[in-house]
Amino acid sequence: MMDLKKSAAEILEALGGKENIQAATHCVTRLRLALVDEGIIDQEKLNNIDVVKGSFSTNGQFQVVIGQGTVDKVYKEFAPLAGISEETTKEDVKEASAEKMNPLQRAIKTLADIFIPILPAIVTAGLLLGINNILTATGIFWDDQSIIDVYPQWSDFANMIIIIANTAFVFLPGLIGWSAVKKFGGSPILGIVIGLVLVHPDLLNAWGYGEAVQNDSVPTWNLFGLTIEKIGYQGQVLPVLAASYLLTKIELFLRKHIPDNIQLLFVGPISLLVTGFLTFIIIGPVTFQIGNWITEGLVATFDTFAWLGGLIYGGLYGVLVITGMHHTFLAVDIQLVGSTGTTFLWPMLALSNIAQGSAAFAIWLASKDDKLKGLGLSTGISAWLGITEPALFGVNLRFKYPFIFAIASSAIAGLYISSQGVVASSIGVGGVPGIFSIVAEYWVDFMIGMAIVIVLPLLGTYLYARRKRDV
Repeated sequence: MMDLKKSAAEILEALGGKENIQAATHCVTRLRLALVDEGIIDQEKLNNIDVVKGSFSTNGQFQVVIGQGTVDKVYKEFAPLAGISEETTKEDVKEASAEKMNPLQRAIKTLADIFIPILPAIVTAGLLLGINNILTATGIFWDDQSIIDVYPQWSDFANMIIIIANTAFVFLPGLIGWSAVKKFGGSPILGIVIGLVLVHPDLLNAWGYGEAVQNDSVPTWNLFGLTIEKIGYQGQVLPVLAASYLLTKIELFLRKHIPDNIQLLFVGPISLLVTGFLTFIIIGPVTFQIGNWITEGLVATFDTFAWLGGLIYGGLYGVLVITGMHHTFLAVDIQLVGSTGTTFLWPMLALSNIAQGSAAFAIWLASKDDKLKGLGLSTGISAWLGITEPALFGVNLRFKYPFIFAIASSAIAGLYISSQGVVASSIGVGGVPGIFSIVAEYWVDFMIGMAIVIVLPLLGTYLYARRKRDV
């Protein structure tokens, strides 16, 4: 049985003592710390603590990987030793960490703070869509028939699944509005409302806009001589982000200038009306066009230079995770799914995660150190299930060459699946289970990509480790 109080004390000592701790909290697997000076950390001492599986610095935070189920117990021992309240919130750490960020890091952090809270809903929807794919796609079990074709009694079951799965995407602006307004400091319930306003059923569905333009049948409002297109923003990211920001600014201004006892009568109605009008008149059309340009530009690039795009994105994704910039592509994936119904970027993410896990497994096989073997096995499993940070920072970057083999392999796999046109119908679990989110006709190509990122990092890292003898 580990002495967690002793481990907590050792962690604190390795971090430079209580004087070096500004704020601390924890997530599911890691201690999240805002430190005064990361330069005084004794990294070797920290790595040798039994309970520690790795550590890394990102976006102004220093994070110590401990593991699910143990981290909260270590934190309870760590907090009093560090002289901080156990009730320290993630916002306290974020505020302390934000002081050290440049504008680009702050922008990336803002996107991450908006999209990560809604990720469980998106991933769940992706998994359910994967189940629907298995039931409805032809060519999986029979050449020209699906399961529901052969067994019609399952068709209503599949229909119910698609309704449940599609809800997160149909009402995506509501989810983004809630998270964005909460992040910007406004009332989340108003964020939900403004998001749902943008997908109201009385509006022309965004997916039918192109056809309506061709038929000259786009519905409009006439506001005192001003003609405004009466369209919704289903599957769009930028309109609701901009509307949420404006809504929050108006709400906070009104709350500051309207007496408390009448705020209920004025703040919400004025905030929603002004934001709604400006969104339909200016914000929506402008951001809708920008979002379409981004989507069309990415699609055109990958249509023309698919292999090159796959090589670059597949190879660089692991590097993006280190910097935290990978969060920006979550918004791009959501925009692609909303605009085109599929995403060609997310499959490369899944393969990149598998590659990092395979490299960690190689260290598990090659190492003679019991702690390192356990670390390689546990973090490899985690990466194969979509959580790569423990493998990245606890194993692969520590020895460098596992990381290099992993990103080289994911670049090769990215090149292959992009050249074959592999796409996912949604965002799913970014690892081995990710195959269920891949459009069924591309399963074989994706499995070839999986074979590349399983075999190459595993063999390359294992053989190099045995030759170098540093594990």
